Amino acid sequence: MARGCVCCVKYMLFLFNLIFWLGGCGLLGVGVWLSVSQGSFATLSPSFPSISAANLIITLGAVVMVTGFLGCLGAIKENKCLLLSFFIVLLVILLAELILLILFFVYTEKVSENARQDLKDGLVLYNTENNGGLRAAWNTIQGEWKCCGVTNHLDWFAALHENGVPDPCCQTLFPGCGRNASNTFWTRGCYEKVEEWLDDNKHLLGTIAMCVLVIQLLGMAFSMTLYQQIHRAGKKYEA
Repeated sequence: MARGCVCCVKYMLFLFNLIFWLGGCGLLGVGVWLSVSQGSFATLSPSFPSISAANLIITLGAVVMVTGFLGCLGAIKENKCLLLSFFIVLLVILLAELILLILFFVYTEKVSENARQDLKDGLVLYNTENNGGLRAAWNTIQGEWKCCGVTNHLDWFAALHENGVPDPCCQTLFPGCGRNASNTFWTRGCYEKVEEWLDDNKHLLGTIAMCVLVIQLLGMAFSMTLYQQIHRAGKKYEA
């Protein structure tokens, strides 16, 4: 009966982590593809040039792959060391998420203020060399979200030192429209649009966060249950 329970938990944990590992492979593949072929997904922050969509996805994919691999191998081999390592990795990730979440809510205003200022500082690099990714990213965001600058179109006046904006800021888009002061620009800033999107989708984002939390807790529970079962079975065998 005990062996049957061990096998049940073992294969549940293996299947759980196999899906986890495959998901990590997919994320890693998408991240590499973005990094190689999609320069428009560059960072918008001059203070953190390495924090781009591609790099974040690659990092997330690598962490998920390693975690899933530990869980798969630990389950199929019934290895206590690997199972314990898997549990500790999930615990560290969970604690890091909770700490970041608490810090974010405690310092929300400070984080928002610093993010706005950092994005404004990045606007200065729009027309500089070797910043094609940043330029393409701003063009894409402003065109898709129908916004202009960080807080409004005046951000571009200060950054570019002229009364002009990138063409995607124009409500009627045509080449060179941003240089014509008589044209109508999008009045809302992109930061405000992002905040609005997050507020509109807070229930969806909360549901996703809860699903991730449940998956992490299930992984920890399965790994520790299997660890305990193997430990008890080993003691009985020794006796």
